[in-house]
Amino acid sequence: MFSRFRLDGRTALVTGAGGGIGEGIAFAMAEAGAKLVLVGRNPDPLETLAKRIETAGLGQAQVRLCDVRNNEAVRGMIGALPALDILVNNAGTNIPGPFLEVSEENFDAIMTLNTRASFFVAQAAVKKMLEDPARAAKGGAIINVSSQMGHVGSPNRTVYCMSKHGLEGLTKAMALELVPHRIRVNSLAPTFVETPLVQRIVDTPEKRNFLVSRIPMGEMAQVEDVVGAAVFLASPAAAMITGTCLLVDGGWTAQ
Repeated sequence: MFSRFRLDGRTALVTGAGGGIGEGIAFAMAEAGAKLVLVGRNPDPLETLAKRIETAGLGQAQVRLCDVRNNEAVRGMIGALPALDILVNNAGTNIPGPFLEVSEENFDAIMTLNTRASFFVAQAAVKKMLEDPARAAKGGAIINVSSQMGHVGSPNRTVYCMSKHGLEGLTKAMALELVPHRIRVNSLAPTFVETPLVQRIVDTPEKRNFLVSRIPMGEMAQVEDVVGAAVFLASPAAAMITGTCLLVDGGWTAQ
């Protein structure tokens, strides 16, 4: 049974792999046997992660510098890969602020990266997957990294909630359309995780205490609390799971 959680022989591409959840998922998938393609804009953290993977005896990881907001660059980067079996659509951002004060610039920044880029990265990834003549038998997996905020609302996060609710809808529609090709599409929705991005946002004791008070398990998540869910969704152990969301939210949305 445990062999079904392995990713041996599969190539996984992770966007936003230079830190936080993306870095954790990439390393965990390498531990599970996958060949990794690490995508981001800054070479230093990607090269450091690739070296960690190699040093740990988990094979070599490819580093690809790409701004996923650039559709032409995305198509070229993914199209040049020898093969692709797993996509982790992880790149994202958040700029909290009151609804009445949201600027067009911040609106576009969030929606472009969280939703638009996720759509076109997935589109390019599926086209690459379908180049494999054995795809129908081999299958494939796409994981859209969403958020608990893709299922609920929250003050000062109108645009972020909008972007992640959109990603949840995209996940369901893609899953149904790609079933004939045996490409499964699911979302992964964490609560607030101790990452540099969240630490920049949750920058006062008052903000932190408020967020923790909303998590029934009484603490923010760690990256290692999330990565196992991603490996599971990508693995043969989840062969009958598509079009759904795996919430790793400490009970937030159960309230």
